[in-house]
Amino acid sequence: MQLFYNPNLDSTTKNFTFNEEESKHIVRVLRKKENDILTITNGKGLLLTSKITVANPKKCTATILNLKENTPNTFWIHLAVAPTKNNDRFEWFLEKATEIGINEITPIVCQNSERKVIKQERMEKVVQSAMKQSLQTFLPKLNPLTTYKDFIQKEHSGQLFIAHCEETEKIDLSKKAAANKNTTILIGPEGDFSSPEINAAFTSGFSPVSLGKNRLRTETAAIVACTTLAIINQN
Repeated sequence: MQLFYNPNLDSTTKNFTFNEEESKHIVRVLRKKENDILTITNGKGLLLTSKITVANPKKCTATILNLKENTPNTFWIHLAVAPTKNNDRFEWFLEKATEIGINEITPIVCQNSERKVIKQERMEKVVQSAMKQSLQTFLPKLNPLTTYKDFIQKEHSGQLFIAHCEETEKIDLSKKAAANKNTTILIGPEGDFSSPEINAAFTSGFSPVSLGKNRLRTETAAIVACTTLAIINQN
């Protein structure tokens, strides 16, 4: 099954038209024709089955045949991650975290960050593509780039963790985190969080956690954290 994405659809939609980019992909690349069936999500839990009524490469039109509304998880996984210097590595993280089932991502600028600018629109397309590829109906929320200070000063609920590399006492995330709870984890840049940033996180209620014995790259640490939480919530 191939999944398409249209955020403007809801349970009352009867007919709709794909934008020119997707219309061209459907008609010219996939060679879909009138009466062919397409499956679409709005990224908010709806899974819609539709039939092509006009196979136009500029305006492909379809009518809804039926829909299914999926229930969201009882937990929420939120990773605040410092973008890597290499864009490809951060995009890889976005893709894999989406496939695993992350709910929210906030790129953060830290004291040791080497990248302080991201292309928001490009990152959103990576997340959308990963959602479609993994056949999911909930699109992760990708927040705008924010400073570390602004992020930790916001009010956060649920389990709050920070994964850092300083040699201090830490409990493994797999033993510290509980299932079916909202969880936010801070993942620092290649140069790690600074000591003042770590202390600020403690003051804001974040607890230190370990992601294993090895020192991990930023994107690897983020994937390990996301995977660990996903496994905990499957048990």
